[in-house]
Amino acid sequence: MKTLAILEFVNIPLIAGVLTGVLGMPLTTANTAGLVLVLIVLAEGGAYWWLKLAQLSSRSPVPAGMAVYRRLSRVNVGLLVAAAVVVGACLAEGGSGARVWPGAALWVFALLEHVNYFHLQLMHDTRADLAHLMNTRRLRRSHLALDLARASRRSGW
Repeated sequence: MKTLAILEFVNIPLIAGVLTGVLGMPLTTANTAGLVLVLIVLAEGGAYWWLKLAQLSSRSPVPAGMAVYRRLSRVNVGLLVAAAVVVGACLAEGGSGARVWPGAALWVFALLEHVNYFHLQLMHDTRADLAHLMNTRRLRRSHLALDLARASRRSGW
């Protein structure tokens, strides 16, 4: 879990640096909207894994901060909609190529990361995860989704 948390935070400057520095992605409105959205969701994910590690160490029934994550889930949906409007508007204005398409791809990446954290586990990077997927042929609820459900039952949200 510590590795997951560290990697999410390492990915933030890595993705931004590779896209803007190495690959020279122009920081247009569409590209910036997609990039910022991805970086936000990665930061949320990294923070969640730290909270999950602390929860397991303390043997708490749920990680701290689940009320915040419940709000973040809603905020993310609003940000996803806003970024889709921005990217769509840039496309409608005739934007093309490197001025818009990286932003659209980053928006899709942010959407998938949001689903991966808040709804269904899309990443299967351990043998246990892969075995579960192969045995059931179904995606399982994400760890955060399960923790949000547990917190909801405990607090009566």
